[in-house]
Amino acid sequence: MKIIVSKEIENVCPNFVGACVEAQVKNSPYCAELWQEINALGEHYREVLSTETLKAISGIEATRRVYRACGKDPSRYRPAAEALIRRQLKGKDLYQIDTLVDLVNLASIRYGYSIGGFDADKFQGDTLTLGVGREGEPYEGIGRGMINIAGLPVYRDAKGGVGTPTSDNERTKIGLSTTHLVVLINGYDGDESQVVANAQYIQELVRKYAQSDGGSFFTYR
Repeated sequence: MKIIVSKEIENVCPNFVGACVEAQVKNSPYCAELWQEINALGEHYREVLSTETLKAISGIEATRRVYRACGKDPSRYRPAAEALIRRQLKGKDLYQIDTLVDLVNLASIRYGYSIGGFDADKFQGDTLTLGVGREGEPYEGIGRGMINIAGLPVYRDAKGGVGTPTSDNERTKIGLSTTHLVVLINGYDGDESQVVANAQYIQELVRKYAQSDGGSFFTYR
């Protein structure tokens, strides 16, 4: 994939850095070992974080700041990493979807970045552009129906929006038949070393749980 960061994003977040992980994978309905990792991290967070202090995690704080700069209320449209960790802090289980979705969620809560996971074979064209959602722009969030993405950072392919830090799109979502995985990490805090570490962690997870060689990744600005 080719990824373009628009001037709209550069204006509100000049230090943005992203990473794209691409891998051939095999999905499965459930992986017990993966969920042991997810639950262990949740237990750790309940010991060291609260629903207020989690907002200070670098990736979450920066994403919330960019939401405000784009005109979106981050407490109403929470970044995914924040929403997932909040569930854990409240003692709720994360939603169990399938192994690929679950490992992307683990990677998100581990580093605090909102991460999009996609079935790359469902993209239209070979280029994604990161911009800002517009009023009236149609967007069907996974399990959420049509949502208002005006003021949200959004990746678009040739057909339209595919991913925001709040919710990815039904059209390009991962399924059990997914074999070509693309994962996008959104580093609105500009911490390239952490974004790279998160990408490498995703490679490690797909090697362990998705019968993959780990694929490859690149960073983009």
